[in-house]
Amino acid sequence: MCGIAGVVDLHGRRPPDAALLRRMLALLRHRGPEGAGLYRDAVAGLAHARLSIVDLAGGRQPIANEDGTVWVVCNGEIFNYPELRAELLARGHRFRTVSDTEVIVHLYEERGADCVTPLIGDFAFAVWDARARRLLLARDRLGVRPLFYTMPAPGALRFASEVKALFADPSLPRRIDPEALDQTFTYWAPLPGRTLFEGVRELPPAHVLVAEQGRVRAHRYWRLRVDPEPRNRRPEAEYAEELRALLVDATRLRLRADVPVGAYLSGGLDSSVITAIVHHYTDNRMETFSVAFTEAAYDERRYQQAMARALGTRHHVLEVSARDIGAAFPEVVWHTETVLLRTAPVPFFLLSRFVRAHGLKVVLTGEGSDEFLGGYNIFKEAKVRCFWARRPESRSRPLLLRRLYGYVDGLSETPLAYLRAHFGQGLAEVDDPAYSHLVRWRSTARLKRFFAPALRDALTHVDHAPELAAALDGITAADDPVARAQHVEAAIFLPQYLLSSQGDRVAMAHAVEGRFPFLDHRLVEFCNRLPTDLKLHGLQEKYLLKRAVADLIPALIRERPKQPYRAPIVPAFLATEAPALLREVLSEAATVEAGYFDPVAVRGLVEKGRRLGRLSEFEAMALVGVASVHLVHDLFGAGFRARLPAPADDVVEVGAVTPLVT
Repeated sequence: MCGIAGVVDLHGRRPPDAALLRRMLALLRHRGPEGAGLYRDAVAGLAHARLSIVDLAGGRQPIANEDGTVWVVCNGEIFNYPELRAELLARGHRFRTVSDTEVIVHLYEERGADCVTPLIGDFAFAVWDARARRLLLARDRLGVRPLFYTMPAPGALRFASEVKALFADPSLPRRIDPEALDQTFTYWAPLPGRTLFEGVRELPPAHVLVAEQGRVRAHRYWRLRVDPEPRNRRPEAEYAEELRALLVDATRLRLRADVPVGAYLSGGLDSSVITAIVHHYTDNRMETFSVAFTEAAYDERRYQQAMARALGTRHHVLEVSARDIGAAFPEVVWHTETVLLRTAPVPFFLLSRFVRAHGLKVVLTGEGSDEFLGGYNIFKEAKVRCFWARRPESRSRPLLLRRLYGYVDGLSETPLAYLRAHFGQGLAEVDDPAYSHLVRWRSTARLKRFFAPALRDALTHVDHAPELAAALDGITAADDPVARAQHVEAAIFLPQYLLSSQGDRVAMAHAVEGRFPFLDHRLVEFCNRLPTDLKLHGLQEKYLLKRAVADLIPALIRERPKQPYRAPIVPAFLATEAPALLREVLSEAATVEAGYFDPVAVRGLVEKGRRLGRLSEFEAMALVGVASVHLVHDLFGAGFRARLPAPADDVVEVGAVTPLVT
């Protein structure tokens, strides 16, 4: 895990600016505090901030091929690198290191842009072919590792692991894109390819970008398809056995490191499964880490401690209060570089700092299981709504929805009329590819009532349908409702929101690498072919997973009701002990100055929260959204220069700014 950055002028009009590259590196050193490397020639420059996990002594980057004509910088891990290395050695390639990154440069020599196909891993990398004057950027299949780019002039391209590194160039605008803001207040994040900032793009998951001869083109190299096999095509036990074998292998590969590997233990099924597999199938003596909350409604320590005792792990607990969340929220916005609608990323940010303080820099986590094995309530909601849509006049069918959201204040007692009005939105639109998410998106879009009139007017004729259709490419009305819902969740919410704001960005803020066995693409492909009833059995989530690991997980964990992960909002932002900075960004003066929201509406929201000490789910999301927009406006606007670190003085430079012989 690392931070990467680079610049290229495909027309060769000027050599790369070493000072700019060093400034970009400085803004990425939290990702890679253990060394920095730089390559330059007459056309391109590559920069790398290192977090050493594999080949601690020899894995410094950038790394070149045998004759120094092809160079690579990589953020992430190639988990099957020993097998790939053996194949490449047999084909005559020579290696300078035993790092995983070096296999990329030799695979590029063999396969060009198709070098991504054999890789099992989480990665974002850049290959510079100096002889062909070709830059290749690639990102892993599920979007675990981030990669951003901008094109400030024809033929010029800059890329980095984080947007802030691109802003090291003072000529680039640091403005919020109103259309991206509009998307965030509907889909929870900008749609794939777009970022919150004008002029900055994100390479979508499973894409390769090639820049050469003044042209830039991108293509998808792997496609997400949720395509269930016919029901009961094979015995259930065979599916369970194969699922377990794939999980064991995915976990085993993600233990490959030259440093200790720990694990997050949330108290839920998914992280418990990963930790149990490590315990039963390897000799790793695992350290586990958990977040506990001072507020009982969010706390899961009973289950965390039970699992840690069952496995005998060396367990560490970080207790987090609402005050802690409020204090850390501005830093989380700085690192995630986007608008947040929940405080859920903050405890993960604090937990990664806790892990690093205990001397670890790699952890396994359980993300991905809910998306691909049917764990989310939104999948159940889609199933219930389709069932209800067949008899829309029914009074009993909508009552099933009360069972799904018992954690939402008052919903278990909600009158039938409310259920019909809320969950009945678009009830008949069952052929819409995004049918499962229409209620969520329409509810989130209500947050835009807080927008300032000028912003609402500017967005009146904006149509996101083409971008949404591109993101959901491959979904058909013939797919069953759960399969379609899983596709939507995996294509939009997983990479754009969850893995970004609760994954890489908050972990790497403290130089901690998260590894996700459930996101091994081989396991994902298997899960996407499973008969739907093996994932969501009636309304029982993750049915097959529970069967596959029944002997590994205590019944207390396996049979517990699913508790969605949440964190406090109102006391973190509005209590008397809330940080002064949050009070400032929620003030009427800040609202007027930024200009994105209606000051009267925001003032009413804040006053209500302070008066009652609580807000509805919708109002709490609005509160977080307003605060994070204002923080982005301040941190990346007028306050950006104040946060610029000094360029590091430990950068090792390779390459030379001399004309290439072609």
